[in-house]
Amino acid sequence: MDRETRDQYVLVIQAKDMMGQLGGLSGTTSVTVTLTDVNDNPPRFSRKLYQYSVLESVSVASVVARLKAADADIGSNAEIDYRIVDGDGPGMFNITTDEETQEGVIILQRPLDYETKSTFSLRIEATNRNIDPQFLTFGPFSDMTVIKVNVEDVNEPPVFTNPVIRMTVSEAARVGTTIGTVSAHDPDSASSAIRYSIDRNTDLERYFNVDAMTGVISTAKPLDREVNSIHNITIFAMESQDPSQVGRGIAVITVMDINDNAPVFAIEYETRMCENASPGQSYADLPIPALACIPSGLSQSKRFGQLV
Repeated sequence: MDRETRDQYVLVIQAKDMMGQLGGLSGTTSVTVTLTDVNDNPPRFSRKLYQYSVLESVSVASVVARLKAADADIGSNAEIDYRIVDGDGPGMFNITTDEETQEGVIILQRPLDYETKSTFSLRIEATNRNIDPQFLTFGPFSDMTVIKVNVEDVNEPPVFTNPVIRMTVSEAARVGTTIGTVSAHDPDSASSAIRYSIDRNTDLERYFNVDAMTGVISTAKPLDREVNSIHNITIFAMESQDPSQVGRGIAVITVMDINDNAPVFAIEYETRMCENASPGQSYADLPIPALACIPSGLSQSKRFGQLV
């Protein structure tokens, strides 16, 4: 018998007395025979090649494909485990079993990049989880297929060669002096031209300019290190063909000092001295109330000894 062909039979049973002779009495009843399942059918893929498409912008841990090997058995006899046998891009994908549908679920493990690799090929094996040794001759209880994952290009914003670039400029630099150059490129295969600009929220005083085509940064106003010694400005890189695609980089500009400030006393000093003071005599360290003028005939030691 084969449950997959017919899983139920209804039998009509008749009982007769008098050994079934004419004139005897009889009775009938119905008996329903239901066949239980055994794992005698291996899983089988309907195709030897499956193809799927996925955007390169899909996030890690997203489901990129589902496929199912058919198994004519039911219940635990139809439970299937899937695994990736081999393929290119190791570590890019993982496959698990959806316990409700018994589908193989392919999950992205690492970010995709169309410009780096646009297709992946994986060999998938489906195996019965619960194999009955009595029916090994019906096997093998597994099947193989190949899936091809095509990565679709997505328009990405420009990328700076150095996300943070450091520059220096003298505070004596004239207006229009070149400080340095920023550079960005379009990672897409179309490779659109790039235009540069400064986020004026990071340069409110408009000390700097950037050439829209070349990315050269120059001074737009005189600089003063004593007012601001470091400027952190954000540079925008915009695709010419699609202005909505904008990359961002940071230029850290350090203003170098020059000797442009004369020394200044922190406070004003006042000192009194006697008109008959001798050469070399110091008064700066004496408190003003203690200062008294001494007749010039006294010796130097007596003069200071009589100060009160």
